Amino acid sequence: MKKILFLALSAGFLIFGFSAYMQSQGAAKNKRVYQAIHPYSPYFLEKRFGGLQIRKKGEESFKEKPSNMEVFHRMDALEKGWGQKHLSLSGNTLILHDDNGTILKTLTLKTPDEKQFVHTFYGL
Repeated sequence: MKKILFLALSAGFLIFGFSAYMQSQGAAKNKRVYQAIHPYSPYFLEKRFGGLQIRKKGEESFKEKPSNMEVFHRMDALEKGWGQKHLSLSGNTLILHDDNGTILKTLTLKTPDEKQFVHTFYGL
């Protein structure tokens, strides 16, 4: 009976841990498009002793410390808001603007998956 109880508790904790891990993952991203846009995003993760915190380039007062379960979801939400203001889509070309409206970069979307990612993640 002790062996069965030990195995049942071990399996339960393993399932619970895996479930928590899957829930804490951020949204799926298209690697090529996200890597091209990400260097221009003002938000970045900073590793601290107590966990991760979200910072903004050029703004020392901006610090968000969401829980470990929410950190990637919050980062995605901030990047989506930034992308809606600084990205535009013209046909199959993604255009990245700065705060003044100057074009910083253009990226041609090659596959339908890339266009779908821009549409679903950034809402364009």
